[in-house]
Amino acid sequence: MEEQLIYWVWLNSIPGFGPVKCSKLINFFEHPKNIWHASEAELNKATFLNRQAIKSLMDGKFREDAYKHLKVAKDQKIDIITIRDEKYPYYLKNIYDPPIILYVRGNILKNEKCIAVVGARRATYYGIKMAESLSYTLAGVGLTVVSGMARGIDTNAHKGAKETGRTIGVLGCGADIAYPPENRGLISEVTQKGAVISEYPPGTPPVPSNFPARNRIISGMSIGVVVIEAGERSGSLITAEFALEQGREVFAVPGNISSMNSKGTNKLIKDGAKIVTSVEDILEELINYGITDSGDTKHSYRTYDEALFKGLNSEERKLVECLKLEPLHIDELTKKSGFSIKVVGSLLVMLELKGVVEQIPGKIFRIKD
Repeated sequence: MEEQLIYWVWLNSIPGFGPVKCSKLINFFEHPKNIWHASEAELNKATFLNRQAIKSLMDGKFREDAYKHLKVAKDQKIDIITIRDEKYPYYLKNIYDPPIILYVRGNILKNEKCIAVVGARRATYYGIKMAESLSYTLAGVGLTVVSGMARGIDTNAHKGAKETGRTIGVLGCGADIAYPPENRGLISEVTQKGAVISEYPPGTPPVPSNFPARNRIISGMSIGVVVIEAGERSGSLITAEFALEQGREVFAVPGNISSMNSKGTNKLIKDGAKIVTSVEDILEELINYGITDSGDTKHSYRTYDEALFKGLNSEERKLVECLKLEPLHIDELTKKSGFSIKVVGSLLVMLELKGVVEQIPGKIFRIKD
């Protein structure tokens, strides 16, 4: 597999070759290896390539650079996932311009469900606490929180999520670079609780032009984007725009109307974004739209000591069977069990008293460890 990766790394790193052009080339030649070995006459058959593009494809320098990138990735224990890899993020693969490869520190799970949490770099105390709290709960119910590892809201979204579940940081530089520098420790922790990823080759500096492209990956990986604090020209609004173009849900946390940090989020709400006053607003919307699986996700029952369920009546056991798959919001538990909300509420009280289930923030219930 490593032998094949050189062709992908090379094509992805040629200046002027964005994801759309790379995808067109791969579709035309079937594999980057065939592009690498193509003659100038064969490259000319791809009519969408101009003379400069063909010259770049024939330039040996970019091939030498690709070997260097591959070596750094191997030395730094950075995995490389191609768009044809089964671990490539399901939702990201289906946007208009998905990266043809991802450099990954940590681990991406096949078909995991992600929710993006983004916002202002110069965040207020209110924004920081909202980012931590919402991300803590979202990760706790099994969603992977995606953000951009930037200062402010992004940083605190990662901090909250890593306490209860998985989180993924998307960088606007090489995956071997800690940016911002003060997040070096956080990046290390995130790689243990998820992943830090980039479409850029190792060594790529965090130049401003990289970040809008980075934002499309944040939204593209996710089933929805939550914006917490954003000025009128915030990069977070670019992420929200990408989300709308990609058919994702957009959520916004309202803020003080006199605060510059709330101008962007309040406008999003005014323009139709879903208002977030609690984590339930996010979870209920995802349930309503049926976006709780990626289409082909397969859940497996976790193994529990059956002694925990001894003495439960048939109704209580039915609720427990629903929760064996994953923690559930009380509304989703009602829907899956077929019981009324009143019956589910009573059953949950009894199950809590018996020490079988517990409630976590956001009216989410899970089987007690």
